Amino acid sequence: MANYYSDIKEIQFELENSALMSRIVELKERQFEDKDQYDEAPQDFADAMDSYDKVLDIVGDITGNVIAPNAEDVDAEGPHCEGGRVHYASKTYENLQAMRSAGLNGMTMPRRYGGLNLPVTVYTAANEIVSAADAGFENIWSLQDCIETLYCFGNEEQRQKYIPRVCAGETMSMDLTEPDAGSDLQSVMLKATYDEENDCWRLNGSKRFITNGDSDIHLVLARSEAGTRDGRGLSMFIYDKRDGGVDVRRIENKLGIHGSPTCELVYKNAKCELCGDRKLGLIKYVMSLMNGARLGIAAQSVGLSQTAYNEAIAYARDRKQFGKAIIEFPAVAEMISNIKAKLDAGRALLYQTARYVDIYKALEDISRERKLEPEERAELKKYSRLADAFTPLAKGMNSEYANQNCYDCIQVHGGSGFMLEYACQRIYRDARITSIYEGTTQLQTVAAIRYVTNGMYAQVIEEMLEAPVAAEFEGYVARIKTMAEKLNACTAAVKEAGNDELHDLCARHLYEMTGDVIMSLLLLQNATKAPELFAKSLQVYVNLAEADVEKNNTLVARMTSESIENYRQA
Repeated sequence: MANYYSDIKEIQFELENSALMSRIVELKERQFEDKDQYDEAPQDFADAMDSYDKVLDIVGDITGNVIAPNAEDVDAEGPHCEGGRVHYASKTYENLQAMRSAGLNGMTMPRRYGGLNLPVTVYTAANEIVSAADAGFENIWSLQDCIETLYCFGNEEQRQKYIPRVCAGETMSMDLTEPDAGSDLQSVMLKATYDEENDCWRLNGSKRFITNGDSDIHLVLARSEAGTRDGRGLSMFIYDKRDGGVDVRRIENKLGIHGSPTCELVYKNAKCELCGDRKLGLIKYVMSLMNGARLGIAAQSVGLSQTAYNEAIAYARDRKQFGKAIIEFPAVAEMISNIKAKLDAGRALLYQTARYVDIYKALEDISRERKLEPEERAELKKYSRLADAFTPLAKGMNSEYANQNCYDCIQVHGGSGFMLEYACQRIYRDARITSIYEGTTQLQTVAAIRYVTNGMYAQVIEEMLEAPVAAEFEGYVARIKTMAEKLNACTAAVKEAGNDELHDLCARHLYEMTGDVIMSLLLLQNATKAPELFAKSLQVYVNLAEADVEKNNTLVARMTSESIENYRQA
C-alpha cells in the first residue's frame, strides 16, 4: 500500500530538521496549555512532533489508497451543474468522506472550535501530499484554509457559528473575481446593501472563476460603499449556502483540475454577514486570504512536481529501447535529474516560507489576547516581513517549476506521454493553472520586487552565506556567492537607471535570480544535514542556477544599455 507521506523522506526531513520548529510548536501550543483540557493535545515538543507525524501518515495513507486511485475517474467525469447546484464527480464524494471520517478538516484551527491546532507548516505538508495525488481535489479540500481569515477578522459569534462546521467537514470558497475584475480586484462591483428591516446585508451581482463556488460557506468581496469605484469601497462578507440566494450559472470547461468546479455565480438578494470592518475587504482581508492561497498553490505545485518525478522515473526504468532501459541514456537521465533538483529546491523554499508564516501568525494570534513583549513585537515584525517576501517567491518559482517538470515528464514518456492512458498528461494539464491563479507569476514578481530593490533579499542571502556547511560542500559557497554578486550588480544597474519602465521590464529577471540564489543556499543547508537525500540535487541545481543567473545577468545588461523601444511590439 502506498503512503504519500512516509514514502517521501524529503517531506519528513523538512518537518524535522529546522531549528525554527521548536519555536513554532512553542507558540502554536502556547506553552502546551491545552494538555490538561484535551486528550489529543501534546504534552511537550517531542509529543507534538510525533502527533504531526501521525496525522500526516493518515493523510498519506488516504491519499495513496483512496484519492490517487480515484484521480483518473474524477478527471474523466468531472462535476456538473444541475438546477443551479454543483454535483461533484462521484468519487470526489468518496474522497471528501475519507477526509472527513479521518477528522482532517479545520487542521489549523484551535481545539476549542473542533480543530486540530496544527501549524501552517504541517498543513502545508498535507496540501503537498494531497496535491501529489489529485490537484483538483486538493483545491476543494484545502479551501478549508479560508477559515483562517474568518478566525482572524470575524467576531467571536461568527467564529462559534462557522468554524466548528468547517472542522466537521463543510466546504468553503473565496468569491473574489468577476467578469471585469480578475487581477484588478479593486474593480469588483458585486453590490452589498444593508437591509434595515431584516438587520442584515444583501448581495446582488455576479462572480466568475470561483473555485468550489457552490461551497457551504463563502467569503465574498463586495462593494459596500455606494458611489465608490476603488478598493476603499470594498468589504468582506460571509455567505451561508443554507440561507439561499446564490445560484451556479455554469461550471467552466477547463484544461485541467477537472475535479474542482470553477463556477460562475449569480447573487440575488443573498443574505450575508459583514466580516470585520467595512472598507477593509480588499486592503486588509483579501491580502490575508491571498497570502494563504498562494502558499497553498506553492504546496500544490510541489506536489505536482513530486508526481512528475515519480511518473518519469518509473516509466524510464521500465521502458526499454535499443536493448536497455531509457533511464540509462544520458539525455533522459538529465531530464529526470533536473526534475528532482527543482523539486528539492522548490520544496526547501516552500517549507522555509511556511515556517516564517507560522511564527508571525502565531504571534499575531497571541497579540489578540494580550500585549506582546518588546522582543515578541520585534519577532513578529521580522517574521511578518520574511513571510511577505518569501510567499510570492515560493508561489511563483514553484508554479513555474511545476510546469517545467510536468512538461519534462511527458517528454520522458515520449509518444506514450501524449496518450490519455498515462497520468502524466493529467498532471501536465493540472499544472498549467498554478502559474495563473491566485496571482500570476507576473503578479508574484510585482509583490516580490520591492524586496529585491530595498536590499532585504540581499541581507537574507548574506546571512545564509555565513551558515556552516559540510566540508565536502564548501566549494558551493563561493559559486553561490558569485551568483549573489551578479544579482546585486544587476539590481544596482536597474536602480541607477532611474527608469520605471526599465525597472518593470527587468523585474522578472531579478526575481528569478533571487529565487535561484536563495534556493541554492537552502539546498546547500539541506545537503549539509542529509547528503544522502540532497547531495545529487545540490550539484544539479547549482549548475542549473548558475546558468539561469548568467542568462538573466546578460539580459539585464542588454536591457540597461539598449533602447527600451526594442521590447515594445506594435
